[in-house]
Amino acid sequence: MDKLAAMPPTDKAAILLASNRGPVSFTLKDDGTFALKRGGGGLVSSLSAIDPSAGVIWICAALSDADRRAARHAPGGRLDQAGHDTGGQAVRMLDIDPATFNRAYNAIANSTLWFIHHMLYDTANQPVFDARFRKEWASYEAYNTAFADALAADAAKGAKVMVQDYHLTLTPRLLRDRRADLRIGYFTHTPWAPSEYFQLLPDDVAREVLEGVLGADYAAFHTRRWAGAFLDCCETVLGAKVDREELTVTHAGRTTRVGVHGLGADGDFLRDRAAQTDVEAHVTALREQVGDRKLIVRVDRTELSKNIVRGLLAYRHLLREHPEWHGRVVHLAFAYPSRHDLPEYREYTAAVRRTAAEIVEEFATPDWQPLILHVNDDFPRSLAAYRMADVVLVNPIRDGMNLVAKEAPVLSEKGCALVLSREAGAFFDLGQDAIVVNPYDVTGTAEALHQALTMDDAERIARCRRLAAAATALPPGKWLADQLAALE
Repeated sequence: MDKLAAMPPTDKAAILLASNRGPVSFTLKDDGTFALKRGGGGLVSSLSAIDPSAGVIWICAALSDADRRAARHAPGGRLDQAGHDTGGQAVRMLDIDPATFNRAYNAIANSTLWFIHHMLYDTANQPVFDARFRKEWASYEAYNTAFADALAADAAKGAKVMVQDYHLTLTPRLLRDRRADLRIGYFTHTPWAPSEYFQLLPDDVAREVLEGVLGADYAAFHTRRWAGAFLDCCETVLGAKVDREELTVTHAGRTTRVGVHGLGADGDFLRDRAAQTDVEAHVTALREQVGDRKLIVRVDRTELSKNIVRGLLAYRHLLREHPEWHGRVVHLAFAYPSRHDLPEYREYTAAVRRTAAEIVEEFATPDWQPLILHVNDDFPRSLAAYRMADVVLVNPIRDGMNLVAKEAPVLSEKGCALVLSREAGAFFDLGQDAIVVNPYDVTGTAEALHQALTMDDAERIARCRRLAAAATALPPGKWLADQLAALE
Protein backbone atom coordinates (compact mmCIF):
# COMPACT_ATOMS: atom_id res chain seq x y z
CA MET A 1 0.00 0.00 0.00
CA ASP A 2 1.22 3.49 -0.81
CA LYS A 3 2.11 5.63 2.16
CA LEU A 4 -0.02 8.66 2.86
CA ALA A 5 1.70 11.78 1.66
CA ALA A 6 4.41 13.01 3.99
CA MET A 7 4.24 16.46 5.53
CA PRO A 8 7.08 18.65 6.76
CA PRO A 9 8.02 17.69 10.33
CA THR A 10 6.74 20.03 13.03
CA ASP A 11 6.81 20.22 16.81
CA LYS A 12 3.11 19.37 16.77
CA ALA A 13 1.38 16.39 15.16
CA ALA A 14 -0.53 16.69 11.88
CA ILE A 15 -2.28 13.37 12.57
CA LEU A 16 -3.20 12.01 15.99
CA LEU A 17 -4.68 8.69 17.03
CA ALA A 18 -6.29 8.26 20.46
CA SER A 19 -7.22 4.92 21.99
CA ASN A 20 -7.37 3.34 25.42
CA ARG A 21 -4.81 0.64 24.54
CA GLY A 22 -1.68 1.74 22.77
CA PRO A 23 0.81 -0.01 20.49
CA VAL A 24 3.15 -0.98 23.34
CA SER A 25 2.89 -2.23 26.91
CA PHE A 26 5.37 -2.85 29.70
CA THR A 27 6.25 -5.33 32.41
CA LEU A 28 8.94 -4.95 35.05
CA LYS A 29 11.91 -7.32 35.06
CA ASP A 30 13.43 -8.63 38.28
CA ASP A 31 16.23 -6.07 37.96
CA GLY A 32 13.75 -3.20 37.84
CA THR A 33 14.15 -2.45 34.15
CA PHE A 34 11.29 -2.40 31.67
CA ALA A 35 10.38 -5.19 29.26
CA LEU A 36 8.46 -3.79 26.32
CA LYS A 37 5.94 -5.70 24.24
CA ARG A 38 4.75 -4.32 20.93
CA GLY A 39 1.13 -5.03 20.13
CA GLY A 40 -0.47 -6.29 16.96
CA GLY A 41 -4.00 -5.87 15.74
CA GLY A 42 -5.74 -3.63 13.27
CA LEU A 43 -4.87 -0.25 14.73
CA VAL A 44 -1.16 -1.00 14.94
CA SER A 45 -0.96 -2.34 11.41
CA SER A 46 -3.12 0.49 10.07
CA LEU A 47 -0.41 2.98 10.98
CA SER A 48 1.72 1.39 8.27
CA ALA A 49 -0.34 3.49 5.85
CA ILE A 50 1.07 6.69 7.33
CA ASP A 51 4.57 7.88 6.60
CA PRO A 52 6.36 8.64 9.91
CA SER A 53 7.39 12.02 8.51
CA ALA A 54 3.72 12.97 8.27
CA GLY A 55 3.91 13.96 11.93
CA VAL A 56 1.87 11.36 13.83
CA ILE A 57 1.36 10.86 17.56
CA TRP A 58 -0.53 7.98 19.14
CA ILE A 59 -2.00 8.90 22.54
CA CYS A 60 -3.00 6.05 24.83
CA ALA A 61 -3.53 5.25 28.50
CA ALA A 62 -1.18 3.46 30.87
CA LEU A 63 -2.99 0.21 31.68
CA SER A 64 -0.76 -1.27 34.38
CA ASP A 65 1.60 -0.21 37.12
CA ALA A 66 4.54 -0.96 34.82
CA ASP A 67 2.97 1.20 32.10
CA ARG A 68 2.54 4.04 34.59
CA ARG A 69 6.15 3.82 35.71
CA ALA A 70 7.32 3.86 32.12
CA ALA A 71 5.13 6.88 31.36
CA ARG A 72 6.45 8.74 34.42
CA HIS A 73 10.04 8.10 33.36
CA ALA A 74 9.41 9.44 29.85
CA PRO A 75 9.36 13.19 29.11
CA GLY A 76 5.71 14.15 29.13
CA GLY A 77 4.85 10.46 28.72
CA ARG A 78 6.53 10.37 25.29
CA LEU A 79 7.83 6.81 25.17
CA ASP A 80 9.67 7.30 21.90
CA GLN A 81 11.67 10.14 23.46
CA ALA A 82 12.71 7.91 26.37
CA GLY A 83 14.56 5.42 24.20
CA HIS A 84 11.84 2.76 24.04
CA ASP A 85 11.41 0.75 20.84
CA THR A 86 8.01 1.96 19.67
CA GLY A 87 8.55 0.87 16.09
CA GLY A 88 9.27 4.40 14.92
CA GLN A 89 5.92 5.65 16.21
CA ALA A 90 5.57 8.69 18.44
CA VAL A 91 3.61 7.49 21.46
CA ARG A 92 2.38 9.51 24.44
CA MET A 93 1.18 7.30 27.29
CA LEU A 94 -1.09 9.03 29.82
CA ASP A 95 -0.49 8.32 33.50
CA ILE A 96 -4.07 8.60 34.74
CA ASP A 97 -4.74 8.10 38.45
CA PRO A 98 -5.25 4.32 38.91
CA ALA A 99 -8.53 4.65 40.83
CA THR A 100 -9.92 7.06 38.24
CA PHE A 101 -8.79 4.77 35.43
CA ASN A 102 -10.31 1.69 37.08
CA ARG A 103 -13.70 3.36 37.53
CA ALA A 104 -13.67 4.73 33.99
CA TYR A 105 -12.44 1.55 32.35
CA ASN A 106 -14.04 -1.25 34.36
CA ALA A 107 -17.16 0.35 35.80
CA ILE A 108 -18.23 2.56 32.90
CA ALA A 109 -16.56 1.48 29.65
CA ASN A 110 -16.68 -2.28 30.23
CA SER A 111 -19.55 -2.68 32.70
CA THR A 112 -21.93 -0.02 31.41
CA LEU A 113 -21.32 1.12 27.83
CA TRP A 114 -20.20 -2.32 26.66
CA PHE A 115 -23.24 -3.89 28.30
CA ILE A 116 -25.54 -1.29 26.73
CA HIS A 117 -24.24 -1.67 23.19
CA HIS A 118 -24.11 -5.47 23.38
CA MET A 119 -27.50 -5.63 25.15
CA LEU A 120 -26.14 -7.84 27.92
CA TYR A 121 -28.11 -6.67 30.95
CA ASP A 122 -30.41 -8.90 32.97
CA THR A 123 -32.85 -6.00 33.13
CA ALA A 124 -34.90 -7.44 36.00
CA ASN A 125 -31.86 -6.80 38.18
CA GLN A 126 -29.41 -4.57 36.29
CA PRO A 127 -28.47 -1.83 35.66
CA VAL A 128 -28.83 0.18 38.87
CA PHE A 129 -27.73 3.80 38.38
CA ASP A 130 -27.17 4.99 41.93
CA ALA A 131 -24.76 7.30 43.77
CA ARG A 132 -21.89 4.90 43.15
CA PHE A 133 -22.56 5.06 39.42
CA ARG A 134 -22.40 8.85 39.53
CA LYS A 135 -18.93 8.69 41.04
CA GLU A 136 -17.89 6.23 38.37
CA TRP A 137 -19.33 8.44 35.65
CA ALA A 138 -17.37 11.41 36.98
CA SER A 139 -14.21 9.31 36.61
CA TYR A 140 -15.14 8.48 33.02
CA GLU A 141 -15.51 12.20 32.36
CA ALA A 142 -12.11 12.84 33.94
CA TYR A 143 -10.52 10.07 31.90
CA ASN A 144 -11.91 11.51 28.66
CA THR A 145 -10.81 14.99 29.72
CA ALA A 146 -7.23 13.75 30.10
CA PHE A 147 -7.28 12.54 26.51
CA ALA A 148 -8.84 15.75 25.22
CA ASP A 149 -6.21 17.84 27.01
CA ALA A 150 -3.35 15.76 25.60
CA LEU A 151 -4.73 15.84 22.08
CA ALA A 152 -5.29 19.58 22.24
CA ALA A 153 -1.72 20.11 23.42
CA ASP A 154 -0.09 17.90 20.78
CA ALA A 155 -2.13 18.82 17.70
CA ALA A 156 -0.81 21.16 15.02
CA LYS A 157 -3.19 23.77 13.66
CA GLY A 158 -5.85 22.08 11.55
CA ALA A 159 -4.60 18.59 12.48
CA LYS A 160 -6.64 15.44 11.92
CA VAL A 161 -7.54 13.48 15.04
CA MET A 162 -8.87 9.91 15.04
CA VAL A 163 -10.57 8.98 18.35
CA GLN A 164 -11.18 5.28 18.89
CA ASP A 165 -13.98 3.36 20.54
CA TYR A 166 -16.42 3.34 23.44
CA HIS A 167 -13.80 4.25 26.04
CA LEU A 168 -13.57 7.74 24.53
CA THR A 169 -17.11 8.71 23.56
CA LEU A 170 -16.86 12.07 25.32
CA THR A 171 -13.47 13.03 23.89
CA PRO A 172 -14.61 14.47 20.51
CA ARG A 173 -16.85 17.09 22.18
CA LEU A 174 -14.29 17.91 24.86
CA LEU A 175 -11.61 18.32 22.21
CA ARG A 176 -13.89 20.43 20.02
CA ASP A 177 -14.40 22.79 22.96
CA ARG A 178 -10.62 23.16 23.29
CA ARG A 179 -9.58 23.25 19.64
CA ALA A 180 -12.26 24.26 17.14
CA ASP A 181 -9.67 24.26 14.35
CA LEU A 182 -9.14 20.50 14.40
CA ARG A 183 -10.69 17.93 12.08
CA ILE A 184 -11.99 15.22 14.41
CA GLY A 185 -12.99 11.70 13.50
CA TYR A 186 -14.52 9.09 15.80
CA PHE A 187 -14.82 5.35 15.26
CA THR A 188 -16.54 2.80 17.47
CA HIS A 189 -15.57 -0.86 17.14
CA THR A 190 -18.67 -2.04 19.02
CA PRO A 191 -22.26 -2.27 17.87
CA TRP A 192 -24.49 0.68 18.71
CA ALA A 193 -27.55 -0.06 20.82
CA PRO A 194 -31.06 0.50 19.46
CA SER A 195 -32.63 3.63 20.91
CA GLU A 196 -35.02 1.85 23.28
CA TYR A 197 -32.11 -0.06 24.84
CA PHE A 198 -29.73 2.90 24.79
CA GLN A 199 -32.27 4.77 26.90
CA LEU A 200 -31.60 2.45 29.81
CA LEU A 201 -28.86 4.98 30.52
CA PRO A 202 -29.81 7.95 32.71
CA ASP A 203 -31.18 10.68 30.46
CA ASP A 204 -28.34 13.12 31.07
CA VAL A 205 -25.71 10.43 30.52
CA ALA A 206 -27.36 9.28 27.29
CA ARG A 207 -27.30 12.87 26.02
CA GLU A 208 -23.69 13.35 27.07
CA VAL A 209 -22.58 10.22 25.22
CA LEU A 210 -24.35 11.23 22.02
CA GLU A 211 -23.21 14.85 22.18
CA GLY A 212 -19.71 13.62 22.90
CA VAL A 213 -19.63 11.65 19.64
CA LEU A 214 -21.26 14.52 17.76
CA GLY A 215 -18.28 16.67 18.65
CA ALA A 216 -16.61 14.84 15.77
CA ASP A 217 -16.81 16.02 12.18
CA TYR A 218 -17.06 12.41 11.07
CA ALA A 219 -18.36 9.50 13.18
CA ALA A 220 -17.95 6.03 11.73
CA PHE A 221 -19.14 2.48 12.36
CA HIS A 222 -18.42 -1.01 11.05
CA THR A 223 -21.85 -1.50 9.47
CA ARG A 224 -24.84 0.47 8.22
CA ARG A 225 -26.89 -1.24 10.93
CA TRP A 226 -24.83 0.25 13.76
CA ALA A 227 -24.75 3.65 12.04
CA GLY A 228 -28.52 3.56 11.72
CA ALA A 229 -28.95 2.77 15.40
CA PHE A 230 -26.77 5.77 16.26
CA LEU A 231 -28.90 8.02 14.04
CA ASP A 232 -32.04 6.70 15.74
CA CYS A 233 -30.61 7.50 19.18
CA CYS A 234 -29.66 11.03 18.11
CA GLU A 235 -33.17 11.63 16.80
CA THR A 236 -34.98 10.07 19.77
CA VAL A 237 -32.80 11.25 22.65
CA LEU A 238 -31.53 14.61 21.39
CA GLY A 239 -34.27 15.58 18.98
CA ALA A 240 -31.52 16.02 16.39
CA LYS A 241 -32.22 16.42 12.68
CA VAL A 242 -31.22 13.18 11.01
CA ASP A 243 -30.76 12.52 7.28
CA ARG A 244 -30.66 8.76 6.78
CA GLU A 245 -29.91 9.01 3.08
CA GLU A 246 -26.98 11.39 3.42
CA LEU A 247 -26.00 9.95 6.82
CA THR A 248 -25.79 13.23 8.70
CA VAL A 249 -26.84 14.44 12.15
CA THR A 250 -27.47 18.13 12.80
CA HIS A 251 -27.62 19.19 16.43
CA ALA A 252 -26.85 22.40 18.33
CA GLY A 253 -25.83 24.22 15.17
CA ARG A 254 -23.33 21.62 13.92
CA THR A 255 -23.59 18.79 11.41
CA THR A 256 -21.70 15.54 11.87
CA ARG A 257 -21.29 13.22 8.93
CA VAL A 258 -21.68 9.50 9.64
CA GLY A 259 -19.70 6.84 7.77
CA VAL A 260 -19.46 3.07 7.44
CA HIS A 261 -16.05 1.37 7.28
CA GLY A 262 -16.08 -2.40 7.80
CA LEU A 263 -12.58 -3.19 9.00
CA GLY A 264 -11.08 -6.17 7.21
CA ALA A 265 -8.28 -8.63 7.85
CA ASP A 266 -4.67 -7.84 7.04
CA GLY A 267 -4.12 -10.73 4.65
CA ASP A 268 -0.44 -10.11 3.96
CA PHE A 269 0.42 -9.97 7.65
CA LEU A 270 -1.62 -13.07 8.47
CA ARG A 271 -0.14 -15.19 5.70
CA ASP A 272 3.40 -14.16 6.58
CA ARG A 273 2.91 -14.73 10.31
CA ALA A 274 1.16 -18.07 9.80
CA ALA A 275 4.13 -19.40 7.82
CA GLN A 276 6.63 -18.88 10.64
CA THR A 277 8.23 -21.71 12.56
CA ASP A 278 6.32 -21.34 15.83
CA VAL A 279 3.02 -21.67 13.95
CA GLU A 280 4.34 -24.68 12.04
CA ALA A 281 5.21 -26.32 15.38
CA HIS A 282 1.65 -25.81 16.59
CA VAL A 283 0.27 -27.26 13.34
CA THR A 284 2.36 -30.39 13.90
CA ALA A 285 1.25 -30.73 17.52
CA LEU A 286 -2.43 -30.19 16.71
CA ARG A 287 -2.35 -32.70 13.88
CA GLU A 288 -0.97 -35.29 16.27
CA GLN A 289 -3.92 -34.60 18.60
CA VAL A 290 -6.62 -34.44 15.95
CA GLY A 291 -5.42 -37.03 13.43
CA ASP A 292 -7.40 -37.17 10.20
CA ARG A 293 -10.66 -36.18 11.85
CA LYS A 294 -12.77 -33.20 10.80
CA LEU A 295 -11.94 -30.07 12.79
CA ILE A 296 -14.33 -27.42 14.11
CA VAL A 297 -12.46 -24.33 15.35
CA ARG A 298 -13.48 -21.35 17.43
CA VAL A 299 -11.20 -18.59 18.73
CA ASP A 300 -12.64 -16.05 21.15
CA ARG A 301 -12.10 -14.15 24.32
CA THR A 302 -14.22 -15.40 27.25
CA GLU A 303 -16.39 -12.36 26.71
CA LEU A 304 -20.10 -12.54 27.50
CA SER A 305 -21.16 -11.42 24.03
CA LYS A 306 -19.06 -14.09 22.27
CA ASN A 307 -21.59 -16.79 23.21
CA ILE A 308 -19.07 -19.55 23.82
CA VAL A 309 -21.31 -21.60 26.12
CA ARG A 310 -24.14 -21.83 23.58
CA GLY A 311 -21.58 -22.79 20.96
CA LEU A 312 -20.42 -25.66 23.16
CA LEU A 313 -24.02 -26.71 23.79
CA ALA A 314 -24.59 -26.74 20.02
CA TYR A 315 -21.60 -29.04 19.59
CA ARG A 316 -22.96 -31.33 22.31
CA HIS A 317 -26.33 -31.41 20.52
CA LEU A 318 -24.57 -32.27 17.25
CA LEU A 319 -22.91 -35.27 18.88
CA ARG A 320 -26.18 -36.39 20.48
CA GLU A 321 -28.27 -36.08 17.30
CA HIS A 322 -25.64 -37.22 14.81
CA PRO A 323 -23.76 -40.13 16.37
CA GLU A 324 -22.14 -40.77 13.00
CA TRP A 325 -19.70 -38.03 13.98
CA HIS A 326 -18.48 -39.86 17.06
CA GLY A 327 -14.77 -40.44 16.63
CA ARG A 328 -14.75 -38.44 13.37
CA VAL A 329 -14.75 -34.82 14.53
CA VAL A 330 -12.86 -32.72 17.08
CA HIS A 331 -13.82 -29.29 18.35
CA LEU A 332 -10.87 -26.99 19.09
CA ALA A 333 -12.18 -24.23 21.34
CA PHE A 334 -9.70 -21.48 22.20
CA ALA A 335 -11.28 -19.23 24.81
CA TYR A 336 -8.85 -16.59 25.99
CA PRO A 337 -9.40 -15.01 29.43
CA SER A 338 -11.02 -11.59 29.32
CA ARG A 339 -11.72 -8.90 31.91
CA HIS A 340 -11.18 -11.04 34.97
CA ASP A 341 -11.41 -7.91 37.11
CA LEU A 342 -15.18 -8.25 36.64
CA PRO A 343 -17.07 -11.01 38.48
CA GLU A 344 -19.44 -11.67 35.56
CA TYR A 345 -16.47 -12.57 33.39
CA ARG A 346 -14.87 -14.85 35.97
CA GLU A 347 -18.13 -16.77 36.27
CA TYR A 348 -18.54 -16.96 32.50
CA THR A 349 -15.06 -18.43 32.10
CA ALA A 350 -15.95 -20.98 34.78
CA ALA A 351 -19.15 -21.83 32.88
CA VAL A 352 -17.13 -22.41 29.70
CA ARG A 353 -14.85 -24.80 31.57
CA ARG A 354 -17.79 -26.66 33.17
CA THR A 355 -19.64 -27.11 29.90
CA ALA A 356 -16.52 -28.33 28.12
CA ALA A 357 -15.81 -30.84 30.89
CA GLU A 358 -19.37 -32.19 30.65
CA ILE A 359 -18.98 -32.78 26.90
CA VAL A 360 -15.72 -34.62 27.36
CA GLU A 361 -17.20 -36.74 30.16
CA GLU A 362 -20.22 -37.67 28.05
CA PHE A 363 -18.52 -38.52 24.77
CA ALA A 364 -14.77 -39.12 25.14
CA THR A 365 -13.37 -42.57 24.49
CA PRO A 366 -9.87 -43.97 25.03
CA ASP A 367 -8.96 -43.10 21.42
CA TRP A 368 -11.09 -39.99 20.82
CA GLN A 369 -10.99 -36.61 22.53
CA PRO A 370 -14.08 -34.84 21.14
CA LEU A 371 -13.23 -31.40 22.54
CA ILE A 372 -9.94 -29.63 23.19
CA LEU A 373 -10.38 -26.45 25.24
CA HIS A 374 -7.58 -23.97 25.86
CA VAL A 375 -8.25 -21.02 28.17
CA ASN A 376 -5.06 -19.11 27.56
CA ASP A 377 -3.92 -16.67 24.90
CA ASP A 378 -1.69 -18.13 22.21
CA PHE A 379 -1.78 -16.26 18.90
CA PRO A 380 0.51 -18.65 16.97
CA ARG A 381 -1.64 -21.60 18.05
CA SER A 382 -4.76 -19.78 16.84
CA LEU A 383 -3.16 -19.19 13.44
CA ALA A 384 -2.30 -22.90 13.27
CA ALA A 385 -5.92 -23.78 14.00
CA TYR A 386 -7.14 -21.44 11.25
CA ARG A 387 -4.87 -23.20 8.78
CA MET A 388 -6.25 -26.61 9.74
CA ALA A 389 -9.96 -25.81 10.16
CA ASP A 390 -12.70 -27.60 8.24
CA VAL A 391 -15.36 -25.50 10.01
CA VAL A 392 -15.07 -22.21 11.88
CA LEU A 393 -17.77 -21.30 14.40
CA VAL A 394 -18.40 -17.61 15.08
CA ASN A 395 -21.71 -17.23 16.94
CA PRO A 396 -21.71 -14.00 19.02
CA ILE A 397 -24.98 -12.70 20.35
CA ARG A 398 -23.83 -9.25 19.23
CA ASP A 399 -20.52 -8.07 17.79
CA GLY A 400 -19.33 -4.88 16.15
CA MET A 401 -17.39 -6.82 13.51
CA ASN A 402 -15.51 -10.00 14.58
CA LEU A 403 -12.18 -10.41 12.84
CA VAL A 404 -11.95 -14.15 13.57
CA ALA A 405 -14.67 -14.65 10.94
CA LYS A 406 -12.47 -12.79 8.46
CA GLU A 407 -9.05 -14.12 9.44
CA ALA A 408 -9.81 -17.85 9.34
CA PRO A 409 -10.90 -18.06 5.66
CA VAL A 410 -7.74 -16.17 4.66
CA LEU A 411 -5.51 -18.84 6.23
CA SER A 412 -7.56 -21.99 5.67
CA GLU A 413 -5.46 -24.49 3.69
CA LYS A 414 -8.26 -26.78 2.55
CA GLY A 415 -11.14 -24.33 2.49
CA CYS A 416 -13.17 -23.90 5.66
CA ALA A 417 -16.91 -23.54 6.02
CA LEU A 418 -17.95 -20.57 8.19
CA VAL A 419 -20.88 -20.87 10.60
CA LEU A 420 -21.66 -17.25 11.38
CA SER A 421 -24.09 -15.43 13.65
CA ARG A 422 -26.39 -12.95 11.94
CA GLU A 423 -25.70 -10.62 14.88
CA ALA A 424 -22.01 -10.17 14.02
CA GLY A 425 -21.01 -7.13 12.02
CA ALA A 426 -19.06 -9.51 9.77
CA PHE A 427 -22.40 -10.95 8.63
CA PHE A 428 -22.92 -7.94 6.36
CA ASP A 429 -19.67 -8.67 4.51
CA LEU A 430 -19.62 -12.47 4.67
CA GLY A 431 -23.20 -13.64 5.12
CA GLN A 432 -23.72 -14.61 1.49
CA ASP A 433 -21.10 -17.37 1.66
CA ALA A 434 -21.40 -18.33 5.34
CA ILE A 435 -23.92 -20.65 6.96
CA VAL A 436 -25.87 -18.10 8.99
CA VAL A 437 -27.34 -18.86 12.42
CA ASN A 438 -29.48 -17.30 15.09
CA PRO A 439 -26.99 -17.24 17.99
CA TYR A 440 -29.62 -18.07 20.58
CA ASP A 441 -30.79 -21.20 18.71
CA VAL A 442 -28.63 -24.05 19.98
CA THR A 443 -30.31 -26.77 17.93
CA GLY A 444 -30.23 -24.62 14.81
CA THR A 445 -26.51 -23.99 15.32
CA ALA A 446 -25.95 -27.72 15.74
CA GLU A 447 -27.64 -28.40 12.41
CA ALA A 448 -25.54 -25.64 10.82
CA LEU A 449 -22.41 -27.39 12.08
CA HIS A 450 -23.67 -30.65 10.55
CA GLN A 451 -24.34 -28.87 7.25
CA ALA A 452 -20.84 -27.39 7.33
CA LEU A 453 -19.22 -30.75 8.06
CA THR A 454 -21.06 -32.44 5.20
CA MET A 455 -20.68 -29.67 2.64
CA ASP A 456 -19.37 -30.78 -0.74
CA ASP A 457 -15.63 -30.10 -1.05
CA ALA A 458 -15.91 -28.03 -4.19
CA GLU A 459 -18.63 -25.83 -2.71
CA ARG A 460 -16.74 -25.38 0.54
CA ILE A 461 -13.55 -24.39 -1.26
CA ALA A 462 -15.36 -21.95 -3.54
CA ARG A 463 -17.18 -20.35 -0.62
CA CYS A 464 -13.96 -20.02 1.34
CA ARG A 465 -12.24 -18.26 -1.54
CA ARG A 466 -15.06 -15.74 -1.77
CA LEU A 467 -15.02 -15.29 2.01
CA ALA A 468 -11.29 -14.59 1.96
CA ALA A 469 -11.68 -12.03 -0.83
CA ALA A 470 -14.47 -10.23 1.03
CA ALA A 471 -12.54 -10.43 4.32
CA THR A 472 -9.50 -8.61 2.93
CA ALA A 473 -11.38 -6.00 0.88
CA LEU A 474 -10.73 -3.24 3.43
CA PRO A 475 -7.44 -4.00 5.21
CA PRO A 476 -6.49 -1.93 8.24
CA GLY A 477 -4.25 0.52 6.40
CA LYS A 478 -6.93 1.41 3.87
CA TRP A 479 -9.58 1.42 6.60
CA LEU A 480 -7.73 4.20 8.44
CA ALA A 481 -6.68 6.01 5.25
CA ASP A 482 -10.29 6.21 4.07
CA GLN A 483 -11.36 7.80 7.35
CA LEU A 484 -8.53 10.30 7.25
CA ALA A 485 -9.54 11.18 3.70
CA ALA A 486 -13.11 11.75 4.90
CA LEU A 487 -11.76 14.49 7.19
CA GLU A 488 -10.43 16.55 4.26
